Amino acid sequence: MEGSRLRSHSRKGANCGYLLMEDEGTVNEKSVTSEGMNQAGPSGSGSREQDAIYQKGKLVARVVKTEVDLESKEIRFDEVLDSDHLVLAEECEFQKYRIMIQKVAFATKVDHRPGRNGRTLAGCTAEILGYIEQ
Repeated sequence: MEGSRLRSHSRKGANCGYLLMEDEGTVNEKSVTSEGMNQAGPSGSGSREQDAIYQKGKLVARVVKTEVDLESKEIRFDEVLDSDHLVLAEECEFQKYRIMIQKVAFATKVDHRPGRNGRTLAGCTAEILGYIEQ
């Protein structure tokens, strides 16, 4: 997918500068923000879950509180959970984007919250490489 270009939508809703999306995230010309989306839905790649990161077709991590910044070609994740199988040096897929995680502020294998197993990464920034081909 060489030479793919990122596209941003510049339409504005009536009475405000934002469009409310089905997944309750907010979109403007520069960014998309969402919190804890976990339902499968219309994304770039079929029936994949909206709060999941995939590598080689396999779910390798879950994300919490994401912000997609199309202007800077970055996605910021507050947390990446259960990420033992996520290889940071390899390309990933998140929603409709091909990404590469570039920064991790904090990583731990000790997470005492119920239902949390494996590595937790906090304050992650990923570079948007392009879009997933259909």
